[in-house]
This record gives sequence, C-alpha cells and structure tokens, in this order.
Amino acid sequence: MIRLLERLGVPRVLMLGFLAVAIFMTGDGFELTFLSKFMVDQGFTSSQASLLVTVYGLFAAAGGWSAGMLAEMFGARRVMMFGACWWIGIHLLFLGVAIPSRIYPLILGLYALRGIGYPLFIYSFVVLMAQHISPSRLASATGFFWTCFSLGIGVFGAYLPSFIMPVFGEYRTFWFALPFSIVGTIMCFLFVPKNKVVKGEGLSRKEQLKELAEGATILVINRKILICAIIRIINNLLLYGFPVIMPLYLCTTHNGGINIFKTEEWMRIWGFVFVVTLIFNTFWGWFMDRFGWVWPMRWFGCAVLAVGSVAFYYIPQWFGANALMMIVASIIVGIGTCAFSSLPTIMTLYAGEGKQGAALSAYNLAAGLTTFAGPGVATILLPVIGYGGVCWTYAALYVLAFVLTLFIRPRQPGFDEHGHRIAKAKNGTAPQDDAVPAVNTVSEESIGVGVAAAEAV
Repeated sequence: MIRLLERLGVPRVLMLGFLAVAIFMTGDGFELTFLSKFMVDQGFTSSQASLLVTVYGLFAAAGGWSAGMLAEMFGARRVMMFGACWWIGIHLLFLGVAIPSRIYPLILGLYALRGIGYPLFIYSFVVLMAQHISPSRLASATGFFWTCFSLGIGVFGAYLPSFIMPVFGEYRTFWFALPFSIVGTIMCFLFVPKNKVVKGEGLSRKEQLKELAEGATILVINRKILICAIIRIINNLLLYGFPVIMPLYLCTTHNGGINIFKTEEWMRIWGFVFVVTLIFNTFWGWFMDRFGWVWPMRWFGCAVLAVGSVAFYYIPQWFGANALMMIVASIIVGIGTCAFSSLPTIMTLYAGEGKQGAALSAYNLAAGLTTFAGPGVATILLPVIGYGGVCWTYAALYVLAFVLTLFIRPRQPGFDEHGHRIAKAKNGTAPQDDAVPAVNTVSEESIGVGVAAAEAV
C-alpha cells in the first residue's frame, strides 16, 4: 500500500497527515446531510435552514483564504492545530448552548464561527503537499488528498450518522462527531511534519498582512487565476447545495417537497457520491498528469455535473422512490466532482515565481466560497423558483464553467503549447520543452515545491 501511494506521488512523510485529514473531516461532515431537515423539524423555516449553511460557507471561505498564507508564514502544523482546536471548542458551544436555546441568531452565529476551523486544518495541509511533492506528481497527490477528504466528509460522514441517527436521534448524533475530530487533531500533532520553508520568519506585522492579502489581490491582477478560481467555486456547488435542498425535497413536503424517502435513505443515497470519489479523485489526478489537465475537467467535470444537477430533480419525478436510479445520479455527480484535481497545480503555474502561496490561498478561498455559493443559491432562489429551478440554475453554472475552461491553457510538463503530449525519445524519456524548466524554477526557488517524493522520504 505504501509503495502504491508513493507511486501516486504521496511521500511517506505525509501519509499519516492524509489519514488525519480523513478522520477529522469525518467529524466535520456528520451533520451535513441532515442539518437542514433537523432545523425545519425544530420549527425553523427552510430559508433559515439553508441560510445557516450559507453563512457557515461564508466563514469557511474566510478560513480557506487565510489558510495558505498563514501556513506559509507561521507553519502548516501550527495553523492546522489552531483550526482543529477552534472547531472543537465552537462545536461544543453549538451543541451545548446554541441548539438547546432555540435562539436562531445564537445558532447562526456559533455555527458560522465553527466554519473557520476546518479550512484552516485541511487547506494548510495543501501547503505541505506543495512543499514536499514534485509538480509533475502534484495533481495525482491532490486527487488522493480529495479522496481522503471525501472518505471523511462524505463516506463515513454520511453513512455512520445514517445508522446512528435512528437509534440515538438527530441531536445526539451531532455529538458523535467529536471523537473523530479529536483523534484527527491528535494525529496532526504527532505525525504532520513542519514546513520546509516558513516565510513569516523575520517579517514585520505589516509585511505579514501584505503577504496574507496577496491571496485575494492576486485574483484582481491575474486574470487566469481568477478564471480558475471561478471554476473552482462552481466545481462543488452540488456537493454543498444538494445536502441543503435534497433532504427537504425528498424527505419533507416543505416548498413543494415530494416526501418519498426517509432521511436515512437519502443519507445513504448521497453517500454514494463520495464512495465514487474514493476511486475517481485518485484516478482523475493520475489521468490528468498523463493525458492533460484541462480537457477532462471540461468534459468529465463541467458537462457531467450539468447533467447530474437536473438528474437529481427529475429522476424522483419520473421513477418515484427508486433508490437504484438515485444511486445512478449520485455516481454521475461523484465522477464529475472529482475531475478538477489539476486546478491547484494550474493556479500555481499561472502565479509565477514567488507567488505560489498566494495562488494556493486564492484556490482555498474559492474552495471555501463554494460552501457558501452552493447553499447560497438555494437560499435566494428556492422560495422563488422551487427545487427544479435551483437544479437548473446549478446546471447553467456548470455550463458557464465549461466555457471558462476554454480560456485556460497551462503549459503542462510533457506537453507542447497546444496541449498535445510530447512523444518519448528512443531512450524512453520525453524531450525537454521550455515549459518544464519553468515549472521547476517557479516551484523550487520560491517555496521548495519541486522535491521528488523519494527525496522527501
């Protein structure tokens, strides 16, 4: 197994860190598939339920934006520990004080604050990946990172509560998240390595703030990175939007819901999205490193997810309570969601020398904004155009992302300027083109990214 992971570009020194991400995100994802229904059952409106997740996503975006630069300035492990402890502390207040009080502003405020924690934990780890993994293998390793993320937030985070909730009830199920988050935090403390480079050492507070701000300003001054960030926001709209609206659509009669599945049945259907991602996150990373970074994203990401967006709405209309057909829709969404693993590599290449940390912060900001945009679309449009209209809106946004991929043409190592793979020479090695040195120069000289996996071990 270790040999296989090393062939995927995962250095041995980071392997337990990947496991820590999976375990921690299991705790973070425990309530994702049933929180909106729980809130409605407590007497709150569907708009209030979706607003809760929307504001949570906004704060997660702030955490994601700051994670990359903070990890570079102060050390990734330190920022990961802070984010994990923040998450655990706020979660205790959310469960012990806010929910029993039934005071919506308090529930909203504490849940939003909790959203800062998990991006600091997982996206700081991305900085370590960039410093320990060769650029030519980074897409593959990023795919494995999202596999670990999916294993936690989606597979265990969906399936475990689906068996726990019928026995202990929804509120008590929230508490089962804590052991996973605590174990992930302990593993981070014991096994995650320190940065190879810490940029914040010797910088004044003003210089540190300037470095942090670059994670947002780079979106203004670099159009290619802005396009990539928009695609990244659209990438996971369904991943965070559907857990808000689908429990209401499939399991209640609110806002025209059809109420044909039990909550635990919906949770198991949605869990298939993440079961699929366990395979395809790693597969697409491997595939893109060998056959191209952009065209799989365009056709197997954007186009497939546009279909998946409307399939979730129409399959219950056409086939009724057919769990098998819903699982097919989940598989479609899972395959499409994974086909974006080359984006962080593309963004670091477009950033130029010395700006990789800013590019990763921009990537993390976009990844956080998707947790805001997914439920945000539902919050705004659900009362106006209903569940079907929201699904078609998601589909239209994926069509927009499809068009945007036509404007990014990164110089991928081993490919020419037209995106065609360079034929290998007779000795079995690919001839060097002018893109390859540029990648290594950008990465190695600025933040030490271009280190082979074996060397990192």
